[in-house]
This record gives sequence, C-alpha cells and structure tokens, in this order.
Amino acid sequence: MDGETNNSAVTTVRDLHVVLGSGPAGTTLAEELALRGHEVRLVDRSGEGPAPEGVRRLKGDVATVEGARAAIEGAAVVYHCVNVAYHLQVEAMPGIQDAVLGAVEAEGARLVVLDTLYPYGETHGEVMTEDTPWRATTAKGRMRAALDERYLAAHRDGRARVVLGRSADFVGPRVLNSTLGGGVFPGALTGTDVFGLGDIDLPHSYTDIRDVGAGLATLGEHPEGDGRVWHLPTAPARTTREIFALLEERVGKPLNLTVTTEPRPFGPFDETFMDSYAELFYQHTEPQIMDSSAIRDAFGLQALGLENTVRDTVEWYREFLGA
Repeated sequence: MDGETNNSAVTTVRDLHVVLGSGPAGTTLAEELALRGHEVRLVDRSGEGPAPEGVRRLKGDVATVEGARAAIEGAAVVYHCVNVAYHLQVEAMPGIQDAVLGAVEAEGARLVVLDTLYPYGETHGEVMTEDTPWRATTAKGRMRAALDERYLAAHRDGRARVVLGRSADFVGPRVLNSTLGGGVFPGALTGTDVFGLGDIDLPHSYTDIRDVGAGLATLGEHPEGDGRVWHLPTAPARTTREIFALLEERVGKPLNLTVTTEPRPFGPFDETFMDSYAELFYQHTEPQIMDSSAIRDAFGLQALGLENTVRDTVEWYREFLGA
C-alpha cells in the first residue's frame, strides 16, 4: 500500500462485507467499506434508521448461531462491532461471541473483531503495544481477554479466520457515549458543563472513529494480517487538558470545566453505567498510552491528527445539536 491516506486503499472487489452493529463504529466502518467499492450490509436488531450511501441496512439477531448465520449469509468478510448495555456486557458478550464464531465457521467467512484495551489491565503508564502482556484484573477486562483468547484459538485451530483490531477511547463524529463525547462537546458549544475524568494532565490515547473504520476495513481487505491483534491507527497520546485547549480554541470561548476524580454520573452516563464503569476508572488515574505503529508500518495507515479530530467533531456536534 502507498500509505498516503486512510482512503487511499480503494479496491474494486465486490465481495460482500457484512458489518454487525450500527453504533458509531459499525456505521463509520460501513461507510468506509462502501467508499472503497465493496458491497456492504449493515445489520442491527432494528434494521431501521439511515444508512450511509451505498450501504444496505437489515434487521438481524446475532444472539444465536441461526440468527447470526442469516445475518451474514453470503459474506466474504464479517465485522463484529456489536455491543450491549455496559452493565450487561460480562453476561451477554460471551454468548454473542459463540453465535458469531459459529456463524462464520459455518459460512466460511473471515471475521474482523473490534476490540478494546481492557485485556491489558493496569499498565502504570507503560506504552501499550500488541506485545504488552494481558494482565486485566477487572471483570470486564478478564471477560474481554477470555473472548480474545477464544478468537485467536479458533484461528490457530483452523476453525475460522480471525483478526482483532483494538481501539483506545473513541472520539469523533457520531461518537456520543465516550469519555470524549457527549459529556464534552455539547457543553463546549453551549457554555454548559464540560466533564473531565480523573487526572486530565496525564497522557491519554483517543482513537478517531474514522481511524477505527479505516483500520478495520484495511484488516478486512488483508487476510495476511489474520490470526493476531492489531492496534487501530491512533494519534500520539496527549493530555486530556491539551485536547480541551484545542477544543477551547475551536469554539472560541473558555470551557466550563468540571473534573470528576471518582466515578459518578455525568453527561450522558447515568448511575447504572458509572457503577459498572467504576472498575475501569484506573484508565483515568494512570497514563493510557497506545502505540499503533505496527499497523502503520504494515499497511501504511496514518492516524488523523487530533487537531483535525477536534475540528470535525465540533462541526458534527453543531449539526447534531441544531437538529
């Protein structure tokens, strides 16, 4: 690949790519795949709502192997971007994995999985690479690590062709339920509360949702990357305070900043969510530094700069709030 931009790897191959899950990641990925010339099916539980140009949106239930097989029928590549309510993840995600893995095994499709940094656990500021040991002690971290071990085992055993793409905290257009999302950008634009978590002077990696889409799409196009974890393209870590300064400059006024030093409800996150998130609050009390040089070096993917991310996210939120 020539490595110039995220959208430079355009292909005319018309194999069917099926994206499971229509949240910000799934929708952005479906849009990216369509721009690259693929036939794209976007599947979620409702099958309703808008879809990016060139994307067919369908209703499907991937909680069972039968439902998942129906959802991915005819697919060359399947992208697992399904999520559930945060407090239900430990109970629900293993069953969804069983169904999706069973479906791709039966249908012969490749599987690209959107993953998190949770399996690494507390790093005490160590830079996270694909070689960082998995030392999670939280319920969600152990659950994610167990899922990933099963995905990679399925690949090693020849039962399915699988690749994992890990992301840091999401930011960008369409992203609402993120620590750099609905608790930050609306307040910056309206002069109301902007929330920061933990120590905002620590470096913290944030992954632009468009880099999530570009990274997963590239893994879907390159089977030579299968059988391992990749870190999706992510800009060099900066402190959250530095990102807030970029945001202040973009909106042209000071932020009404509230820093939350312990897990409590804020912005779009209610008490149920924050009670479930409390075990992961360490992510805001130690540096969270993710290195994505491997995917850059292998496939030429360069992460978008945080200045561009902040600019484009502000403009998206202007339109979102105006609507």
